[in-house]
Amino acid sequence: MNLFITGIGTNVGKTVVSAILTEAFQADYWKPIQSGVVDGKDSDTVKSLISNTKTVFHPEKYLLQEPLSPHFAAKLDGIKIELDKILLPKTANHLIIEGAGGLLVPINDTQYVIDIAKQFGCEIVLVISSYLGCINHSLLSIDYLKRNNFKIKAMVFNGEFELEVKQAIIANVTNTLIFDIPSLKDLSKQSVFQISSKIKPQISL
Repeated sequence: MNLFITGIGTNVGKTVVSAILTEAFQADYWKPIQSGVVDGKDSDTVKSLISNTKTVFHPEKYLLQEPLSPHFAAKLDGIKIELDKILLPKTANHLIIEGAGGLLVPINDTQYVIDIAKQFGCEIVLVISSYLGCINHSLLSIDYLKRNNFKIKAMVFNGEFELEVKQAIIANVTNTLIFDIPSLKDLSKQSVFQISSKIKPQISL
């Protein structure tokens, strides 16, 4: 199975969640579009956080220098992102695919990050973090996914949440797995392994 990891915005914890799921299932990992190479690659971060030796890290299709929306970063690099040139890696393993930013971050003039998930028929893992406005951003993301017939496999609440905030978001989904990930002061292979061991029995691929 291919899972597409997206979020309600930027910097909500997609890479950490990707590492946890990659470790939990010893799955392969792939980030098709990486912006901000000047600050490092998310694939390197995930690689530094997993312990298993089965995971294969598939190369990015587009590596963009500046930490900007992919369509803007690509323009600065003098290239255009073409969805039909983003081809699914060949693997017999489960594949964790990490998006860039939120669902509707543009990759070119007419297409968005979430269109990558649609192209490959992926189920969605939606990552949510707590900040003023997260309820609105979460409900808008959930509404878009539901209206466009995406299957939300799981929602991950990354960090500490007030109960009222979580309840307002959860009320809008059914048949969706809900996971809580604590704030990780020590982000390491050990902490990722511990969380992945707790999550694995709760989700089937």
